[in-house]
Amino acid sequence: MTQTEEQLIRRIRRDLQDDFDEELELELEDRQYELDGADEDAGDRRLYFRELIRLQSELVKLQDWVVHTGHKVVILFEGRDAAGKGGVIKRITQRLNPRVCRVAALPAPNDRERTQWYFQRYVSHLPAAGEIVLFDRSWYNRAGVERVMGFCTDEQYEEFFRSVPEFERMLVRSGIQLVKYWFSISDDEQRIRFLARINDPLKQWKLSPMDLESRRRWEEYTKAKEVMLERTHIPESPWWVVPADDKKRARLNCIQHLLNQMPYDEVPHADVQLPERERREDYIRQPVPQSLIVPEVY
Repeated sequence: MTQTEEQLIRRIRRDLQDDFDEELELELEDRQYELDGADEDAGDRRLYFRELIRLQSELVKLQDWVVHTGHKVVILFEGRDAAGKGGVIKRITQRLNPRVCRVAALPAPNDRERTQWYFQRYVSHLPAAGEIVLFDRSWYNRAGVERVMGFCTDEQYEEFFRSVPEFERMLVRSGIQLVKYWFSISDDEQRIRFLARINDPLKQWKLSPMDLESRRRWEEYTKAKEVMLERTHIPESPWWVVPADDKKRARLNCIQHLLNQMPYDEVPHADVQLPERERREDYIRQPVPQSLIVPEVY
């Protein structure tokens, strides 16, 4: 085995460890998570978790402010396949109320939707007062995958670029704060992440034939991205590029930047008092039939 192959295997193993860490994030509080002191990466991982929890506590404050003020927020996450969009969305929403902060991840349009005004199916997912909507891919599909894969005509492609600046200005004028992120990864990094997914049975579902085809058409996607950024970077809704080869740094940097875009303040709350439970002398609790009890296998 060559040194390059050994390095690649070590990198894939490190990515699998990162994936394991990600699942732990969803289950464990930072103060309960003891990292192995013998792990040479333990210090960096400990710092990552500490910063993530700190930023997530600020996201909770942001959520309270959005509800309190009736602010409306739309955040777009775009980027190549395996760029880390889903990972940062998961960290943003992890500790928030899904009734306030929700994710819109639309599938490919059906036959009826293909005959609608292009933006129509996205409009129904826009926020009302006191809501945050995160688009995991968005109307910019037309400038990316649809353009590269030939799913739209040249006329539809040009009409998109004529329409999208006005559409986004209209959203901003209506009181919606619009933030757009492009997650940028290198050629080598995407290759490694695809290989990691291929070798992880729990992640193989993330690889679709379209993803694999996008890998082959790397340069076409690059050109499409460059045109998209040039033609849709407007003062009312500028693009922000997140360097994402290091996915943990990308998450922290993106969340911190997002917080910096929001004019939020901490909303004061009254102390919560747990009321005494009412007890009635005539109440008798009925036993649950044993046939309804879930077996205690564990």
